[in-house]
Amino acid sequence: MEVIRVALVGFGHVGQALMALLESKQERLRAEFGFSTRVTGIATGHHGVAIDPEGIDTPQALRCAQKGQAISALSAVPAPASVPDFIASVPADVLFENSPVNHQSGQPAVGYLRAALERGMHAVTANKGPVVHAYTELTRLAAQKQRRFLFESAVMDGAPIFSLFRGALPAVELQGFQGILNSCTNLLLEMMESGRTFEEAVAYGRSIGITETDPSADIDGWDAAIKIAALATVLMGRPLKPAEVQREGIRGITPEMIQEALAAGERWKLVCTARVQNGALEARVAPQRVSPSSPLYSINGTSSFVQFQMDTLPGLGILESNPGPETTAYGLLADLINALRGG
Repeated sequence: MEVIRVALVGFGHVGQALMALLESKQERLRAEFGFSTRVTGIATGHHGVAIDPEGIDTPQALRCAQKGQAISALSAVPAPASVPDFIASVPADVLFENSPVNHQSGQPAVGYLRAALERGMHAVTANKGPVVHAYTELTRLAAQKQRRFLFESAVMDGAPIFSLFRGALPAVELQGFQGILNSCTNLLLEMMESGRTFEEAVAYGRSIGITETDPSADIDGWDAAIKIAALATVLMGRPLKPAEVQREGIRGITPEMIQEALAAGERWKLVCTARVQNGALEARVAPQRVSPSSPLYSINGTSSFVQFQMDTLPGLGILESNPGPETTAYGLLADLINALRGG
């Protein structure tokens, strides 16, 4: 039975959910895919670094993370001083990279993934930044090293977007797409429909953890823009940066605008679109009023939806209902399995 050694950079909600999922899936991984996993290293931004070639005590690591305690006490060797030092020394076959996204450059995640591939690890991430800013570089490096750079969870968490086009849809030409890719703003607009002000909706979103302390990446459309850029870059073969996406967030949506739309039988949604027109790619994220005839009308809560327009399938849609860290973790696990079996 092959044992796959796993290292994690980032141990927040997604990293913890991934570790718990790996533990719960061990029997199935052995029975169906002929391997088990062993976590040999964890590097965090605020709670230290741990390496143990024989396997970190994962239940204890989860307890430490949930209590906000340092994990360095779990290290069987002197803990490296930095994440690059960690990647250079941890004995691992796969690196899961889940550091915070950098919309402007993709760093430092790009560097982490590059270093992992250079060492001969598969590189798996839920981070959109490296997909947008270094997709070609990291994919080529992975091929040179006979490894994989995979990122299913970068858009719509665990929904099979990228792998769908790699496997189930051969020879299609993607001409465009439309959808709701930022679940946070979708919930905020829905809360405003129920009578809350924009400020009250943002405060509630922050209280339940769907927005950051600084929610500007969501409400100003940056998160949606980088997801458009990732889909266009990978699936349409048209490299695109977030700053090249026409971008308008939801700050300007007032309660009066919300109620006016509802009175007309419509709803406001933050809509992402990309399409090829006369050979050029047009990409945009902006609030729009949608009617009940639109598939976007019934996307509620923190759900996401994307509809693809292809030369052979004019309207294929994928809906993900109210995802959480566990669904993102599943996308990472699926990437691990596909990396090992060449899928």
